[in-house]
Amino acid sequence: MAMGKVGSAVETLGDYLREQRVSAHLSLRQLAEQAGVSNPYLSQIERGLRRPSAQVLQQLAKALRISAEQLYVRAGIVSPEEGVGGSVELAILGDSALTERQKQSLLDVYTSFLALNGTTTQPKE
Repeated sequence: MAMGKVGSAVETLGDYLREQRVSAHLSLRQLAEQAGVSNPYLSQIERGLRRPSAQVLQQLAKALRISAEQLYVRAGIVSPEEGVGGSVELAILGDSALTERQKQSLLDVYTSFLALNGTTTQPKE
């Protein structure tokens, strides 16, 4: 039974993660162990079958020694037009006082407000 892809951003993320893993000379199992995720789960992320949380992306970035923000952009959590350091999404993701579920809820509400207003990025001041 085949599972459908969860989105083009995730497929791009999976390809990017695979590329970074191979460049770092890590096997799927080694990266999964270093990031603290299961081998099958990481495989599903790389194949675009699962959408990882911001926390998992942070763990993968740390294990690969790459920018977590780049993974957020690839996963579609942060828009590349917004830049790094000033976006609402990065502020939410960087807030250690919030749980992962709270962060995701805030991101969902923020995204829905942007969609309601007919915008995809935050307004420039």
